[in-house]
Amino acid sequence: MLKAKILFVGPSESGKSVLANFLSESTEGISSYVPTQGVRILEYEKPNTNGNSKGAGCRFELWDCGGDQKFETCWPALMKDSHGVVIVFNPELPSHLKEIEMWYSCFVQQQQLLDSQCLLIAHHKPGSAWDTENLSLASPLNRLKLIHSSLEEDPEDVRMEFVKYFKSIINLLNESRDREEMSIIT
Repeated sequence: MLKAKILFVGPSESGKSVLANFLSESTEGISSYVPTQGVRILEYEKPNTNGNSKGAGCRFELWDCGGDQKFETCWPALMKDSHGVVIVFNPELPSHLKEIEMWYSCFVQQQQLLDSQCLLIAHHKPGSAWDTENLSLASPLNRLKLIHSSLEEDPEDVRMEFVKYFKSIINLLNESRDREEMSIIT
């Protein structure tokens, strides 16, 4: 079984824990906001996610990283051996738009991950106004896959976008494993 480590990063109060709980079907701490201290790791298995006969599926580790920069000294340890990064932000807060550039630089560029290994999520909190048209992102963020999420409005659409993202990560893992096996054989 493949194992994939996905980091959920972004500013404080952007919705990282809510999304990680939703995707892993965890009910931990869903009643009120409690800032994540350092990191929470949620695990769940998706059988036959890769759509082929190799392996029985994938075990995902969702690393819900605290958004407070006071944990910056821990970031290198969090990044070690990660396969993907999900950057979550609140599109209604201008400070978040600036801050996600730093998260991209630290967690995607420093690890030399491909843009395809990163997913950008504009998370809309319950009762918030939706303005998907006027969201302008600086380069290189404007090259990333961006989804708008609202667990109140369209939870299954959000889940389907994550399944697509997870499948792309699994494909990269399979390709890497195949290359490694071929290098051993030859």
